Amino acid sequence: MSAHAAPAVTVAVVSWNTRDLLDACLRALEPEHAAGRAAVVVVDNGSGDGSPALVRDAHPWAALVERFDNPGFGTAANVALAGARTPYVAVANADTAVTPGALDALLAAAARHGDAVLAPCLRTPGGGIQHSVHPFPSLRQVAAVDLGLARVLPGEARRLALEGAWDPGAGRTVDWAHGAFLLLPRALWERLGGFDPSMWMYAEDLDLCWRAARAGAPTRYVPDAVVEHHVAASTTQAWGAGRLQRSQRAAHAWSRRRLGPARTAAWWGLAIGAGVVRSAALTVAARLAPVGYGWRRDRARALLAARLAARREGS
Repeated sequence: MSAHAAPAVTVAVVSWNTRDLLDACLRALEPEHAAGRAAVVVVDNGSGDGSPALVRDAHPWAALVERFDNPGFGTAANVALAGARTPYVAVANADTAVTPGALDALLAAAARHGDAVLAPCLRTPGGGIQHSVHPFPSLRQVAAVDLGLARVLPGEARRLALEGAWDPGAGRTVDWAHGAFLLLPRALWERLGGFDPSMWMYAEDLDLCWRAARAGAPTRYVPDAVVEHHVAASTTQAWGAGRLQRSQRAAHAWSRRRLGPARTAAWWGLAIGAGVVRSAALTVAARLAPVGYGWRRDRARALLAARLAARREGS
């Protein structure tokens, strides 16, 4: 990066045992650094796979903060951005790679929308589009998703940006977006206090967007900014099939903290009740057509079990 260039954004890359993906992430960011657009800070959360050495040896242009513990994604991002002085900041998983023009598109959208959280289009390695935008948890969301009202009210499904009902090619305001890659004004980040450090993993992105919305800063989905994402690379290593239970536990804890016990009880009670009905219906359907409905039954059962466990542990 030119000594006279003033980067527009500081990108915090959080790393844990994904050395090869981290390498690809930094190779994609290096042209942004060389062009003077981005300063990059890598926080490694105690990796044992040589990730810190990779940064030092192959990417000395990136700043490295090497930790010997794992404080979680949010706290690591907060550490990386604590000294940022650029107009914008961004948080990135190490399993992401910006495509050419993605950062420019996000910065252009940020300039247009002022106080807002900007979320790119996340593309999987196979070329598919990850469903990465969601409604805030609410009774309305449960009715649409778990009770199936979105099937008879397609307009509601589009409004809530539900899977299969949103247009990934259209920019729009959404409730919240996955934290694999997010960009926002540094002033907004500082006003929000960054990520909530008590949220070790999962729901920290939901929480950031929720607090931003309450502060008058919406989340905007920017389809022209494409970021490749190897979904759940670190969390799969850490928890495998237990990722679902972890995510539901985090969602329940977030709800109790931000929405209160009464609203949480109503939301989770309806969701669990709907899950019981859905699992029973899919069990019958799977007996008649196991190929078409077997996997749906298994998914519904797993989600129901995870929600029951989360409510039991959080009560």
